[in-house]
Amino acid sequence: MLLKYIQKTMHLAKYEILPEDGSFYGEIPGFRGVYANGETLEVCRDELEEVLEEWILFRVSRNLSLPVVDGIELSIREVA
Repeated sequence: MLLKYIQKTMHLAKYEILPEDGSFYGEIPGFRGVYANGETLEVCRDELEEVLEEWILFRVSRNLSLPVVDGIELSIREVA
């Protein structure tokens, strides 16, 4: 479920080439603070995915909600 959530979320990513140095900038709308920069599009995508994973783990560790993506809802449930 987590891998599918990450994959679907990465499909929401938006990229642009920065005119100052020709590097790539990527972000995921609706995921505040999830952005990355890289020399190539591939490097930027890899970095963005890593930032997304860390962002998810941080929010889960703090019991904060995560956006629903393409019908996928990740939530923390207590197990007795």
